[in-house]
Formats: sequence, structure tokens, C-alpha cells
Amino acid sequence: MALFGPEPYVYEQATQMLYLEPSKYAYLSAWPRNNIYRQFTSFFLITWLFGLLVYFLVATLSFIFIWDKTTYNHPKFLKNQIGMEIRQAMSAMPPMSLLTAPFFVLEVRGYAKLYDTTAEEPFPYYSLIQIPFFICFTDFFIYWIHRGLHHPRVYKTLHKPHHKWIMPSPYASHAFHPLDGWSQSVPYHVFPFIFPLQKLAYVFLFGFINLWTVFIHDGEYVANSPIVNGAACHTMHHLYFNYNYGQFTTLWDRLGGSYRKPNEELFRRETKMGDKEWKRQAKEMESILKVVEGEDDRSYSSDKKNL
Repeated sequence: MALFGPEPYVYEQATQMLYLEPSKYAYLSAWPRNNIYRQFTSFFLITWLFGLLVYFLVATLSFIFIWDKTTYNHPKFLKNQIGMEIRQAMSAMPPMSLLTAPFFVLEVRGYAKLYDTTAEEPFPYYSLIQIPFFICFTDFFIYWIHRGLHHPRVYKTLHKPHHKWIMPSPYASHAFHPLDGWSQSVPYHVFPFIFPLQKLAYVFLFGFINLWTVFIHDGEYVANSPIVNGAACHTMHHLYFNYNYGQFTTLWDRLGGSYRKPNEELFRRETKMGDKEWKRQAKEMESILKVVEGEDDRSYSSDKKNL
């Protein structure tokens, strides 16, 4: 122990698989690097800025190269919707990051079961099964959290803001009420406190989840699968509310009686954006809307020339 004041902080790399020499500016803070307040502030800013970067990069690429611009003409596409989606996402990300940062602080302070090399894995080849295990674990709990958000006592306050986007664009992917978005992310962060998870796999999965969230809102219905809960399944959820709550698979929707097979018309370009399909969607969802939300308070474009 140092005679005068605390011992100087000694840098230890977070993983042996990747080494980054800390900047000289990292030591200029009045708080030492292992100070809990400094860690919380750092993780809050990293989560927020990383979230913004992924959101705008992936959603914009999806908007330019994947999303069908004919959606602008859909009868349930709101006037100036994309701008509203972006504003809601921007306002949701700071409080979501604030609520997420404590998980990262606890992890970096050693309370989670994160490990580094294969020598530290709980049993041989665990590293090969941890990712599918993570997907199964989170898919189960997100299904029930999402379904709970549709309960009448919480729906109008927490989840209705996301269902404002009946025909979502990629920018709707993070356009939540902050508590809604955060609650559906909790299983991702709880997992490494219960089960071992390799550190770089955790970072990879955190990025993958953000990508997947954009993909299921991009309107490109390539996955006509009875197993994968892709964009087509999630579109059915936005249109008809009480179906397809799952995140990655249709398993729990099938077991829970909430699965709805996507309309076959969605997988054919000539019918996907046709008036006949649109009218059918609008007519059915309107009857559901009156039961779930009462009168529709959204404002739709009359000329469909917005943005």
C-alpha cells in the first residue's frame, strides 16, 4: 500500500484476445479509472453514442437499399412518419442508456459471469453453444415481456407509442417509450449474471440485437419461415397487434397461441404493395384498433407526398 494516498491505478486489459493501449488522456480525470461514478458515466455515454451510431448507420442503409419506398403510399403510413420515428428514437435513447449503464457497471466490477479465454469456459465446447443458448433464453423472456406490454393496464402508457407505426420504416426500430425499449432489453443483460458468457461474444451479441431490431422493421419479407420471426411476422404484429410477440423465433407464439402466419401476398412483389392487400390490411386492423385503442388518433397523409 502506498504511504501517501491511494496506490496508483494499474491498467489491466479487459481481454487477452484484443489489446488496446489506453490513451494518455484517460488518466487526466479527477476520478480514478476504477471509480464507480466514472464507470457509470463512461458506460452511459458509450451506450448512448454506440446506440445512435448503429441506429442511424444501419437504419439509413436499410432505408436506402432495402425498404420499399412504395410504403409511403400505404393508407396507414403517417404523414411525416419517418421524422417522427427518428425524433422518438432520439428522445428514448438517453433514458434507455441511463437505465442500461448499471448492468455494464456491475459486469465490469466483476459481478457477472463473463469470461475471457476458452481455458475459463465452464466445460469444453461451451463457447460453441453459448450463442444459441443466449438466443433461446432471451427469446423466451422477451416473448413474455412483450406480451405483458400489451396488457391493457400498461399498453396505452408504455407500448402504444411504438404501435403508432402501423407500417414501420427501419427508423421505427428504436422508436419506443424508454421503459418499453429498456424492459425488452433486460433479458440480454440478465443472462451473463446467471450463465457464463464470453466477453467478445457479449459485445457481438449486443451489436447483433441492434441489427436484428432494424431488420425486423425493414419491410423486406425474405424469411417466409415457420421458425424465424422475421420482418413479415413482425409486420403482422404491427398491423394486427395481438400476434407474433417473439423476437427471434415463432416458437413461443405457437405454444402461446399468438402466432399468425404472414399473409402470402407479402412474399410476392406484385401483391405485396397492391391496393387489394392494403385495403384488406386496413379493414381488418381498423376493427382490431377500436377494441385495443378506441378511436384512432393518428394523423395520416392525404397526398402521400411527405418527405
